[in-house]
Amino acid sequence: MNSKLKNDATDFLFDAILSLENKEECYRFFEDLCTSAELKAMSQRLVVAKMLAEKKVYTEIVKETGASTATISRVKRALFDNDTYGYTLALEKLSEKEAD
Repeated sequence: MNSKLKNDATDFLFDAILSLENKEECYRFFEDLCTSAELKAMSQRLVVAKMLAEKKVYTEIVKETGASTATISRVKRALFDNDTYGYTLALEKLSEKEAD
């Protein structure tokens, strides 16, 4: 875990996110918290991670998401070369949820 991120304020943010109970509450919270560009960027990166995990190629990812190759490379490094495995964890949990 990146110790630069761990602090009381970040813990408070994560506690707030974890307290939300459904998508509508998430929309309301994130609309207040983030600009639409910030939220779109985060959403785009998660979709890119999903497509990379599905072994999609850069050209397909660019075409479908509009992400730059720099963004795709950054996500790829985080997905495959990072020891936090945050994307992997989230994608696995989403996959389990879909299976239920």
